Amino acid sequence: MKIIVTGGAGFIGSAVVRQAIGAGHEVVNLDALTYAACLDNVASVADSPSYAFEHVDIRDRAALDRVFDTHQPDAVMHLAAESHVDRSIDGPGTFIETNILGTFHLLEAARAYWVKAGKPDSFRFHHISTDEVYGSLGETGQFTEDTPYDPRSPYSASKAGSDHLVRAWHETYGLPVVLTNCSNNYGPFHFPEKLIPVVILNALAGKPIPVYGKGENVRDWLFVEDHADALLTVLQRGALGRSYNIGGENEARNIDIVRSICAILDRKRPKDAPYTDQISFVTDRPGHDLRYAIDPTRIREELGWRPSVTLDQGLERTVDWYLGNEDWWRALQSREGVGERLGVKG
Repeated sequence: MKIIVTGGAGFIGSAVVRQAIGAGHEVVNLDALTYAACLDNVASVADSPSYAFEHVDIRDRAALDRVFDTHQPDAVMHLAAESHVDRSIDGPGTFIETNILGTFHLLEAARAYWVKAGKPDSFRFHHISTDEVYGSLGETGQFTEDTPYDPRSPYSASKAGSDHLVRAWHETYGLPVVLTNCSNNYGPFHFPEKLIPVVILNALAGKPIPVYGKGENVRDWLFVEDHADALLTVLQRGALGRSYNIGGENEARNIDIVRSICAILDRKRPKDAPYTDQISFVTDRPGHDLRYAIDPTRIREELGWRPSVTLDQGLERTVDWYLGNEDWWRALQSREGVGERLGVKG
């Protein structure tokens, strides 16, 4: 297939780009190169004849039309999004513009291209979203594809809005879509503002390791390369109009994630005192959801997919990657907002 991947220079998008090319697909990486994007993430495939890059913002309809006309794709995998909850608290407008209006323009460009091509049954528009649209769970239960939406941050509200647009374009116009909602991703090339890279890099720098509240918020952790594999599976075999929840089957409290990383660093980069001495509990994020957990029954039973990387394996691989790729993360530490406490304006 020839696939347009939006946001292909980002964390999850670049994993999709690398895996898709490795699987024999052609990829057009469409990215606006905002603060969290990094073309080094796809350097390993940039010279491939199966790879092309388009520096385009999904809010630019004319540019999107040109990309579709030029490349004639078989599918779109839509990952481009503003995704950091703390940034959405400080500046929600960008999230509305990119995640909702950008998705609208992309849907319209894809629909125009699809109609012009004679509405081929083989075309796919795959919208990639988050489990945060479902809101917050208590100590028990899991999100299913039928869980009512209950977004609680500007970020999750903007993603919920984009999900609704994609479903509406399928129902109203017949656009062939599939949707996925994933749990928290982690792994190589993770931009250094999210929990796991912050823990690793602050620990190495001898800085306080910030933990919101008491660190008791629970997430289901999904290794990014497993996620990319699931996304390509859904793109090729998912039922039209269907949504699939993708989870790592790895629930853990934030404080336990932090302590696990510290223990790995104690082994791999030992120093005089244990890294847990650097843990600092800080004021919680406004509206911080207590727990997310995915019920992956549908994707497992319908498509035969389940994650292959355990949390212990994934954390070990992630720490090893950051230890071995200092040039990559040091180059990003001067970008706007990195290393600062965001999300306190609420």
